[in-house]
Amino acid sequence: MNYKGSREAFIAAMTELAQKDRRYILVTADSMLATRAANFFKDYPANSVEVGIAEQCAVNVAAGLAASGAIPFVATYAGFLTMRAGEQMRTFVGYPNLNVRFIGLNAGMLGGEREGVSHQFYEDVGILRSIPNFKIVCPCDQSQVYQATKAVADIEGPVYIRSGSGREPVVFPEGKIPEFVLGKARILREYGNDVAVFTHGFVLDRAIQAMDMLREIGIKGTLVEVHTINPLDIGAICSVLARCKRAITFEDHNINGGLGSAISEVIAEHQYAKLIRIGLTCFPESGTPNELLKAYGIDSTNIVKAAKLLLA
Repeated sequence: MNYKGSREAFIAAMTELAQKDRRYILVTADSMLATRAANFFKDYPANSVEVGIAEQCAVNVAAGLAASGAIPFVATYAGFLTMRAGEQMRTFVGYPNLNVRFIGLNAGMLGGEREGVSHQFYEDVGILRSIPNFKIVCPCDQSQVYQATKAVADIEGPVYIRSGSGREPVVFPEGKIPEFVLGKARILREYGNDVAVFTHGFVLDRAIQAMDMLREIGIKGTLVEVHTINPLDIGAICSVLARCKRAITFEDHNINGGLGSAISEVIAEHQYAKLIRIGLTCFPESGTPNELLKAYGIDSTNIVKAAKLLLA
């Protein structure tokens, strides 16, 4: 189930859905090639709609399809959806609670790679967290994008799946792929209760590395993958916070509105803990993913520093 990248994994799942039911329709906005959907359009023309460079139109077309009983998936760049077509997502999909699924490409610095701020998107989760009815999913690798696409196919209401450039690291290799369960946080490392690390998305491999680095220096923590941002698994998060009392959030997203804000809200309303948020606080520059993530502190060594600070 390990595909070349997250985009190929989405199309593989989309193909299986289209084979099963003609209601599943792929809508793209001059993003057919970016979505790796050329063969899908060729093989399933009745399940394909390309609207051109018109993201707002794509969302409205999908809303019309959903209102008519279809289940459309809109796939294009994350920011062009959540910012350029944000009003359409809110008013014509979120408000009537329609069954439209959105696949946001190039999310984060890792997803955007060398294309810079205009094609790197680190506000998308924060924007959609403020809109009622949206379920928000941030898978960690190709296998999880595939599973998430299948998992949200038949649920009620709008869904946003955060995807990348298609060149993400494989976290779960073949033979060790866990089941994706929508709305359930997942404990991936449980070495002890010194500190809790909450993370999601395509930087999960860095968080796993950090937990092993911490254990080597005697700091035993718990790593939690929060792949579903809405609905948030508050019970599981509170359970870990109650044990650890110290927490770090780690995300390839602005710390305001994203996972850092979500965990902060849980701490404020349900279970107190000390918290350090690791994520973007500014507009980054252009560059390769590893260089950018390291330059802006979204790496394993910064998790180690934050854990030491909390324990001090």
